[in-house]
Amino acid sequence: MAFEVFDKRMSPLAKAPSVTIQKRGIFSINKAAHALIGEPATVELLFDKENDVIALRPSTEAHAYAFRPQSSRDTGQVVMSATAFTQYFDIDTSVSRRFKPYEKDGMLCIDLRGPSVKVVGNRTKRTAQDDSEAQGAE
Repeated sequence: MAFEVFDKRMSPLAKAPSVTIQKRGIFSINKAAHALIGEPATVELLFDKENDVIALRPSTEAHAYAFRPQSSRDTGQVVMSATAFTQYFDIDTSVSRRFKPYEKDGMLCIDLRGPSVKVVGNRTKRTAQDDSEAQGAE
């Protein structure tokens, strides 16, 4: 008999809006979060330095960032490369983190000071410290 360990961080958060800022500045946005701003194809990125809040505003401007589907399956999840943005504003992307975004004035907002969960993918080596941090977040 082969048992498989269930890790709740690996289960999809389909109904709750979430944005994961991955290492190197890739944004992964679930369907619920994308729907909060009308599922645009492209967005402008804004940053409030004083409050550490990122905003994604739907836009058709030439400089707008394009979303692309996360996978070939129609999950509704989209990704966007924002490496230059995160580097320019010195946003820490050394660890992937999942945030609960909110909508304000037609923008999807991500409070970098708000609660977040460290995301450890299946390709990343896990350590005992990762496991203890995950236990504390429950």
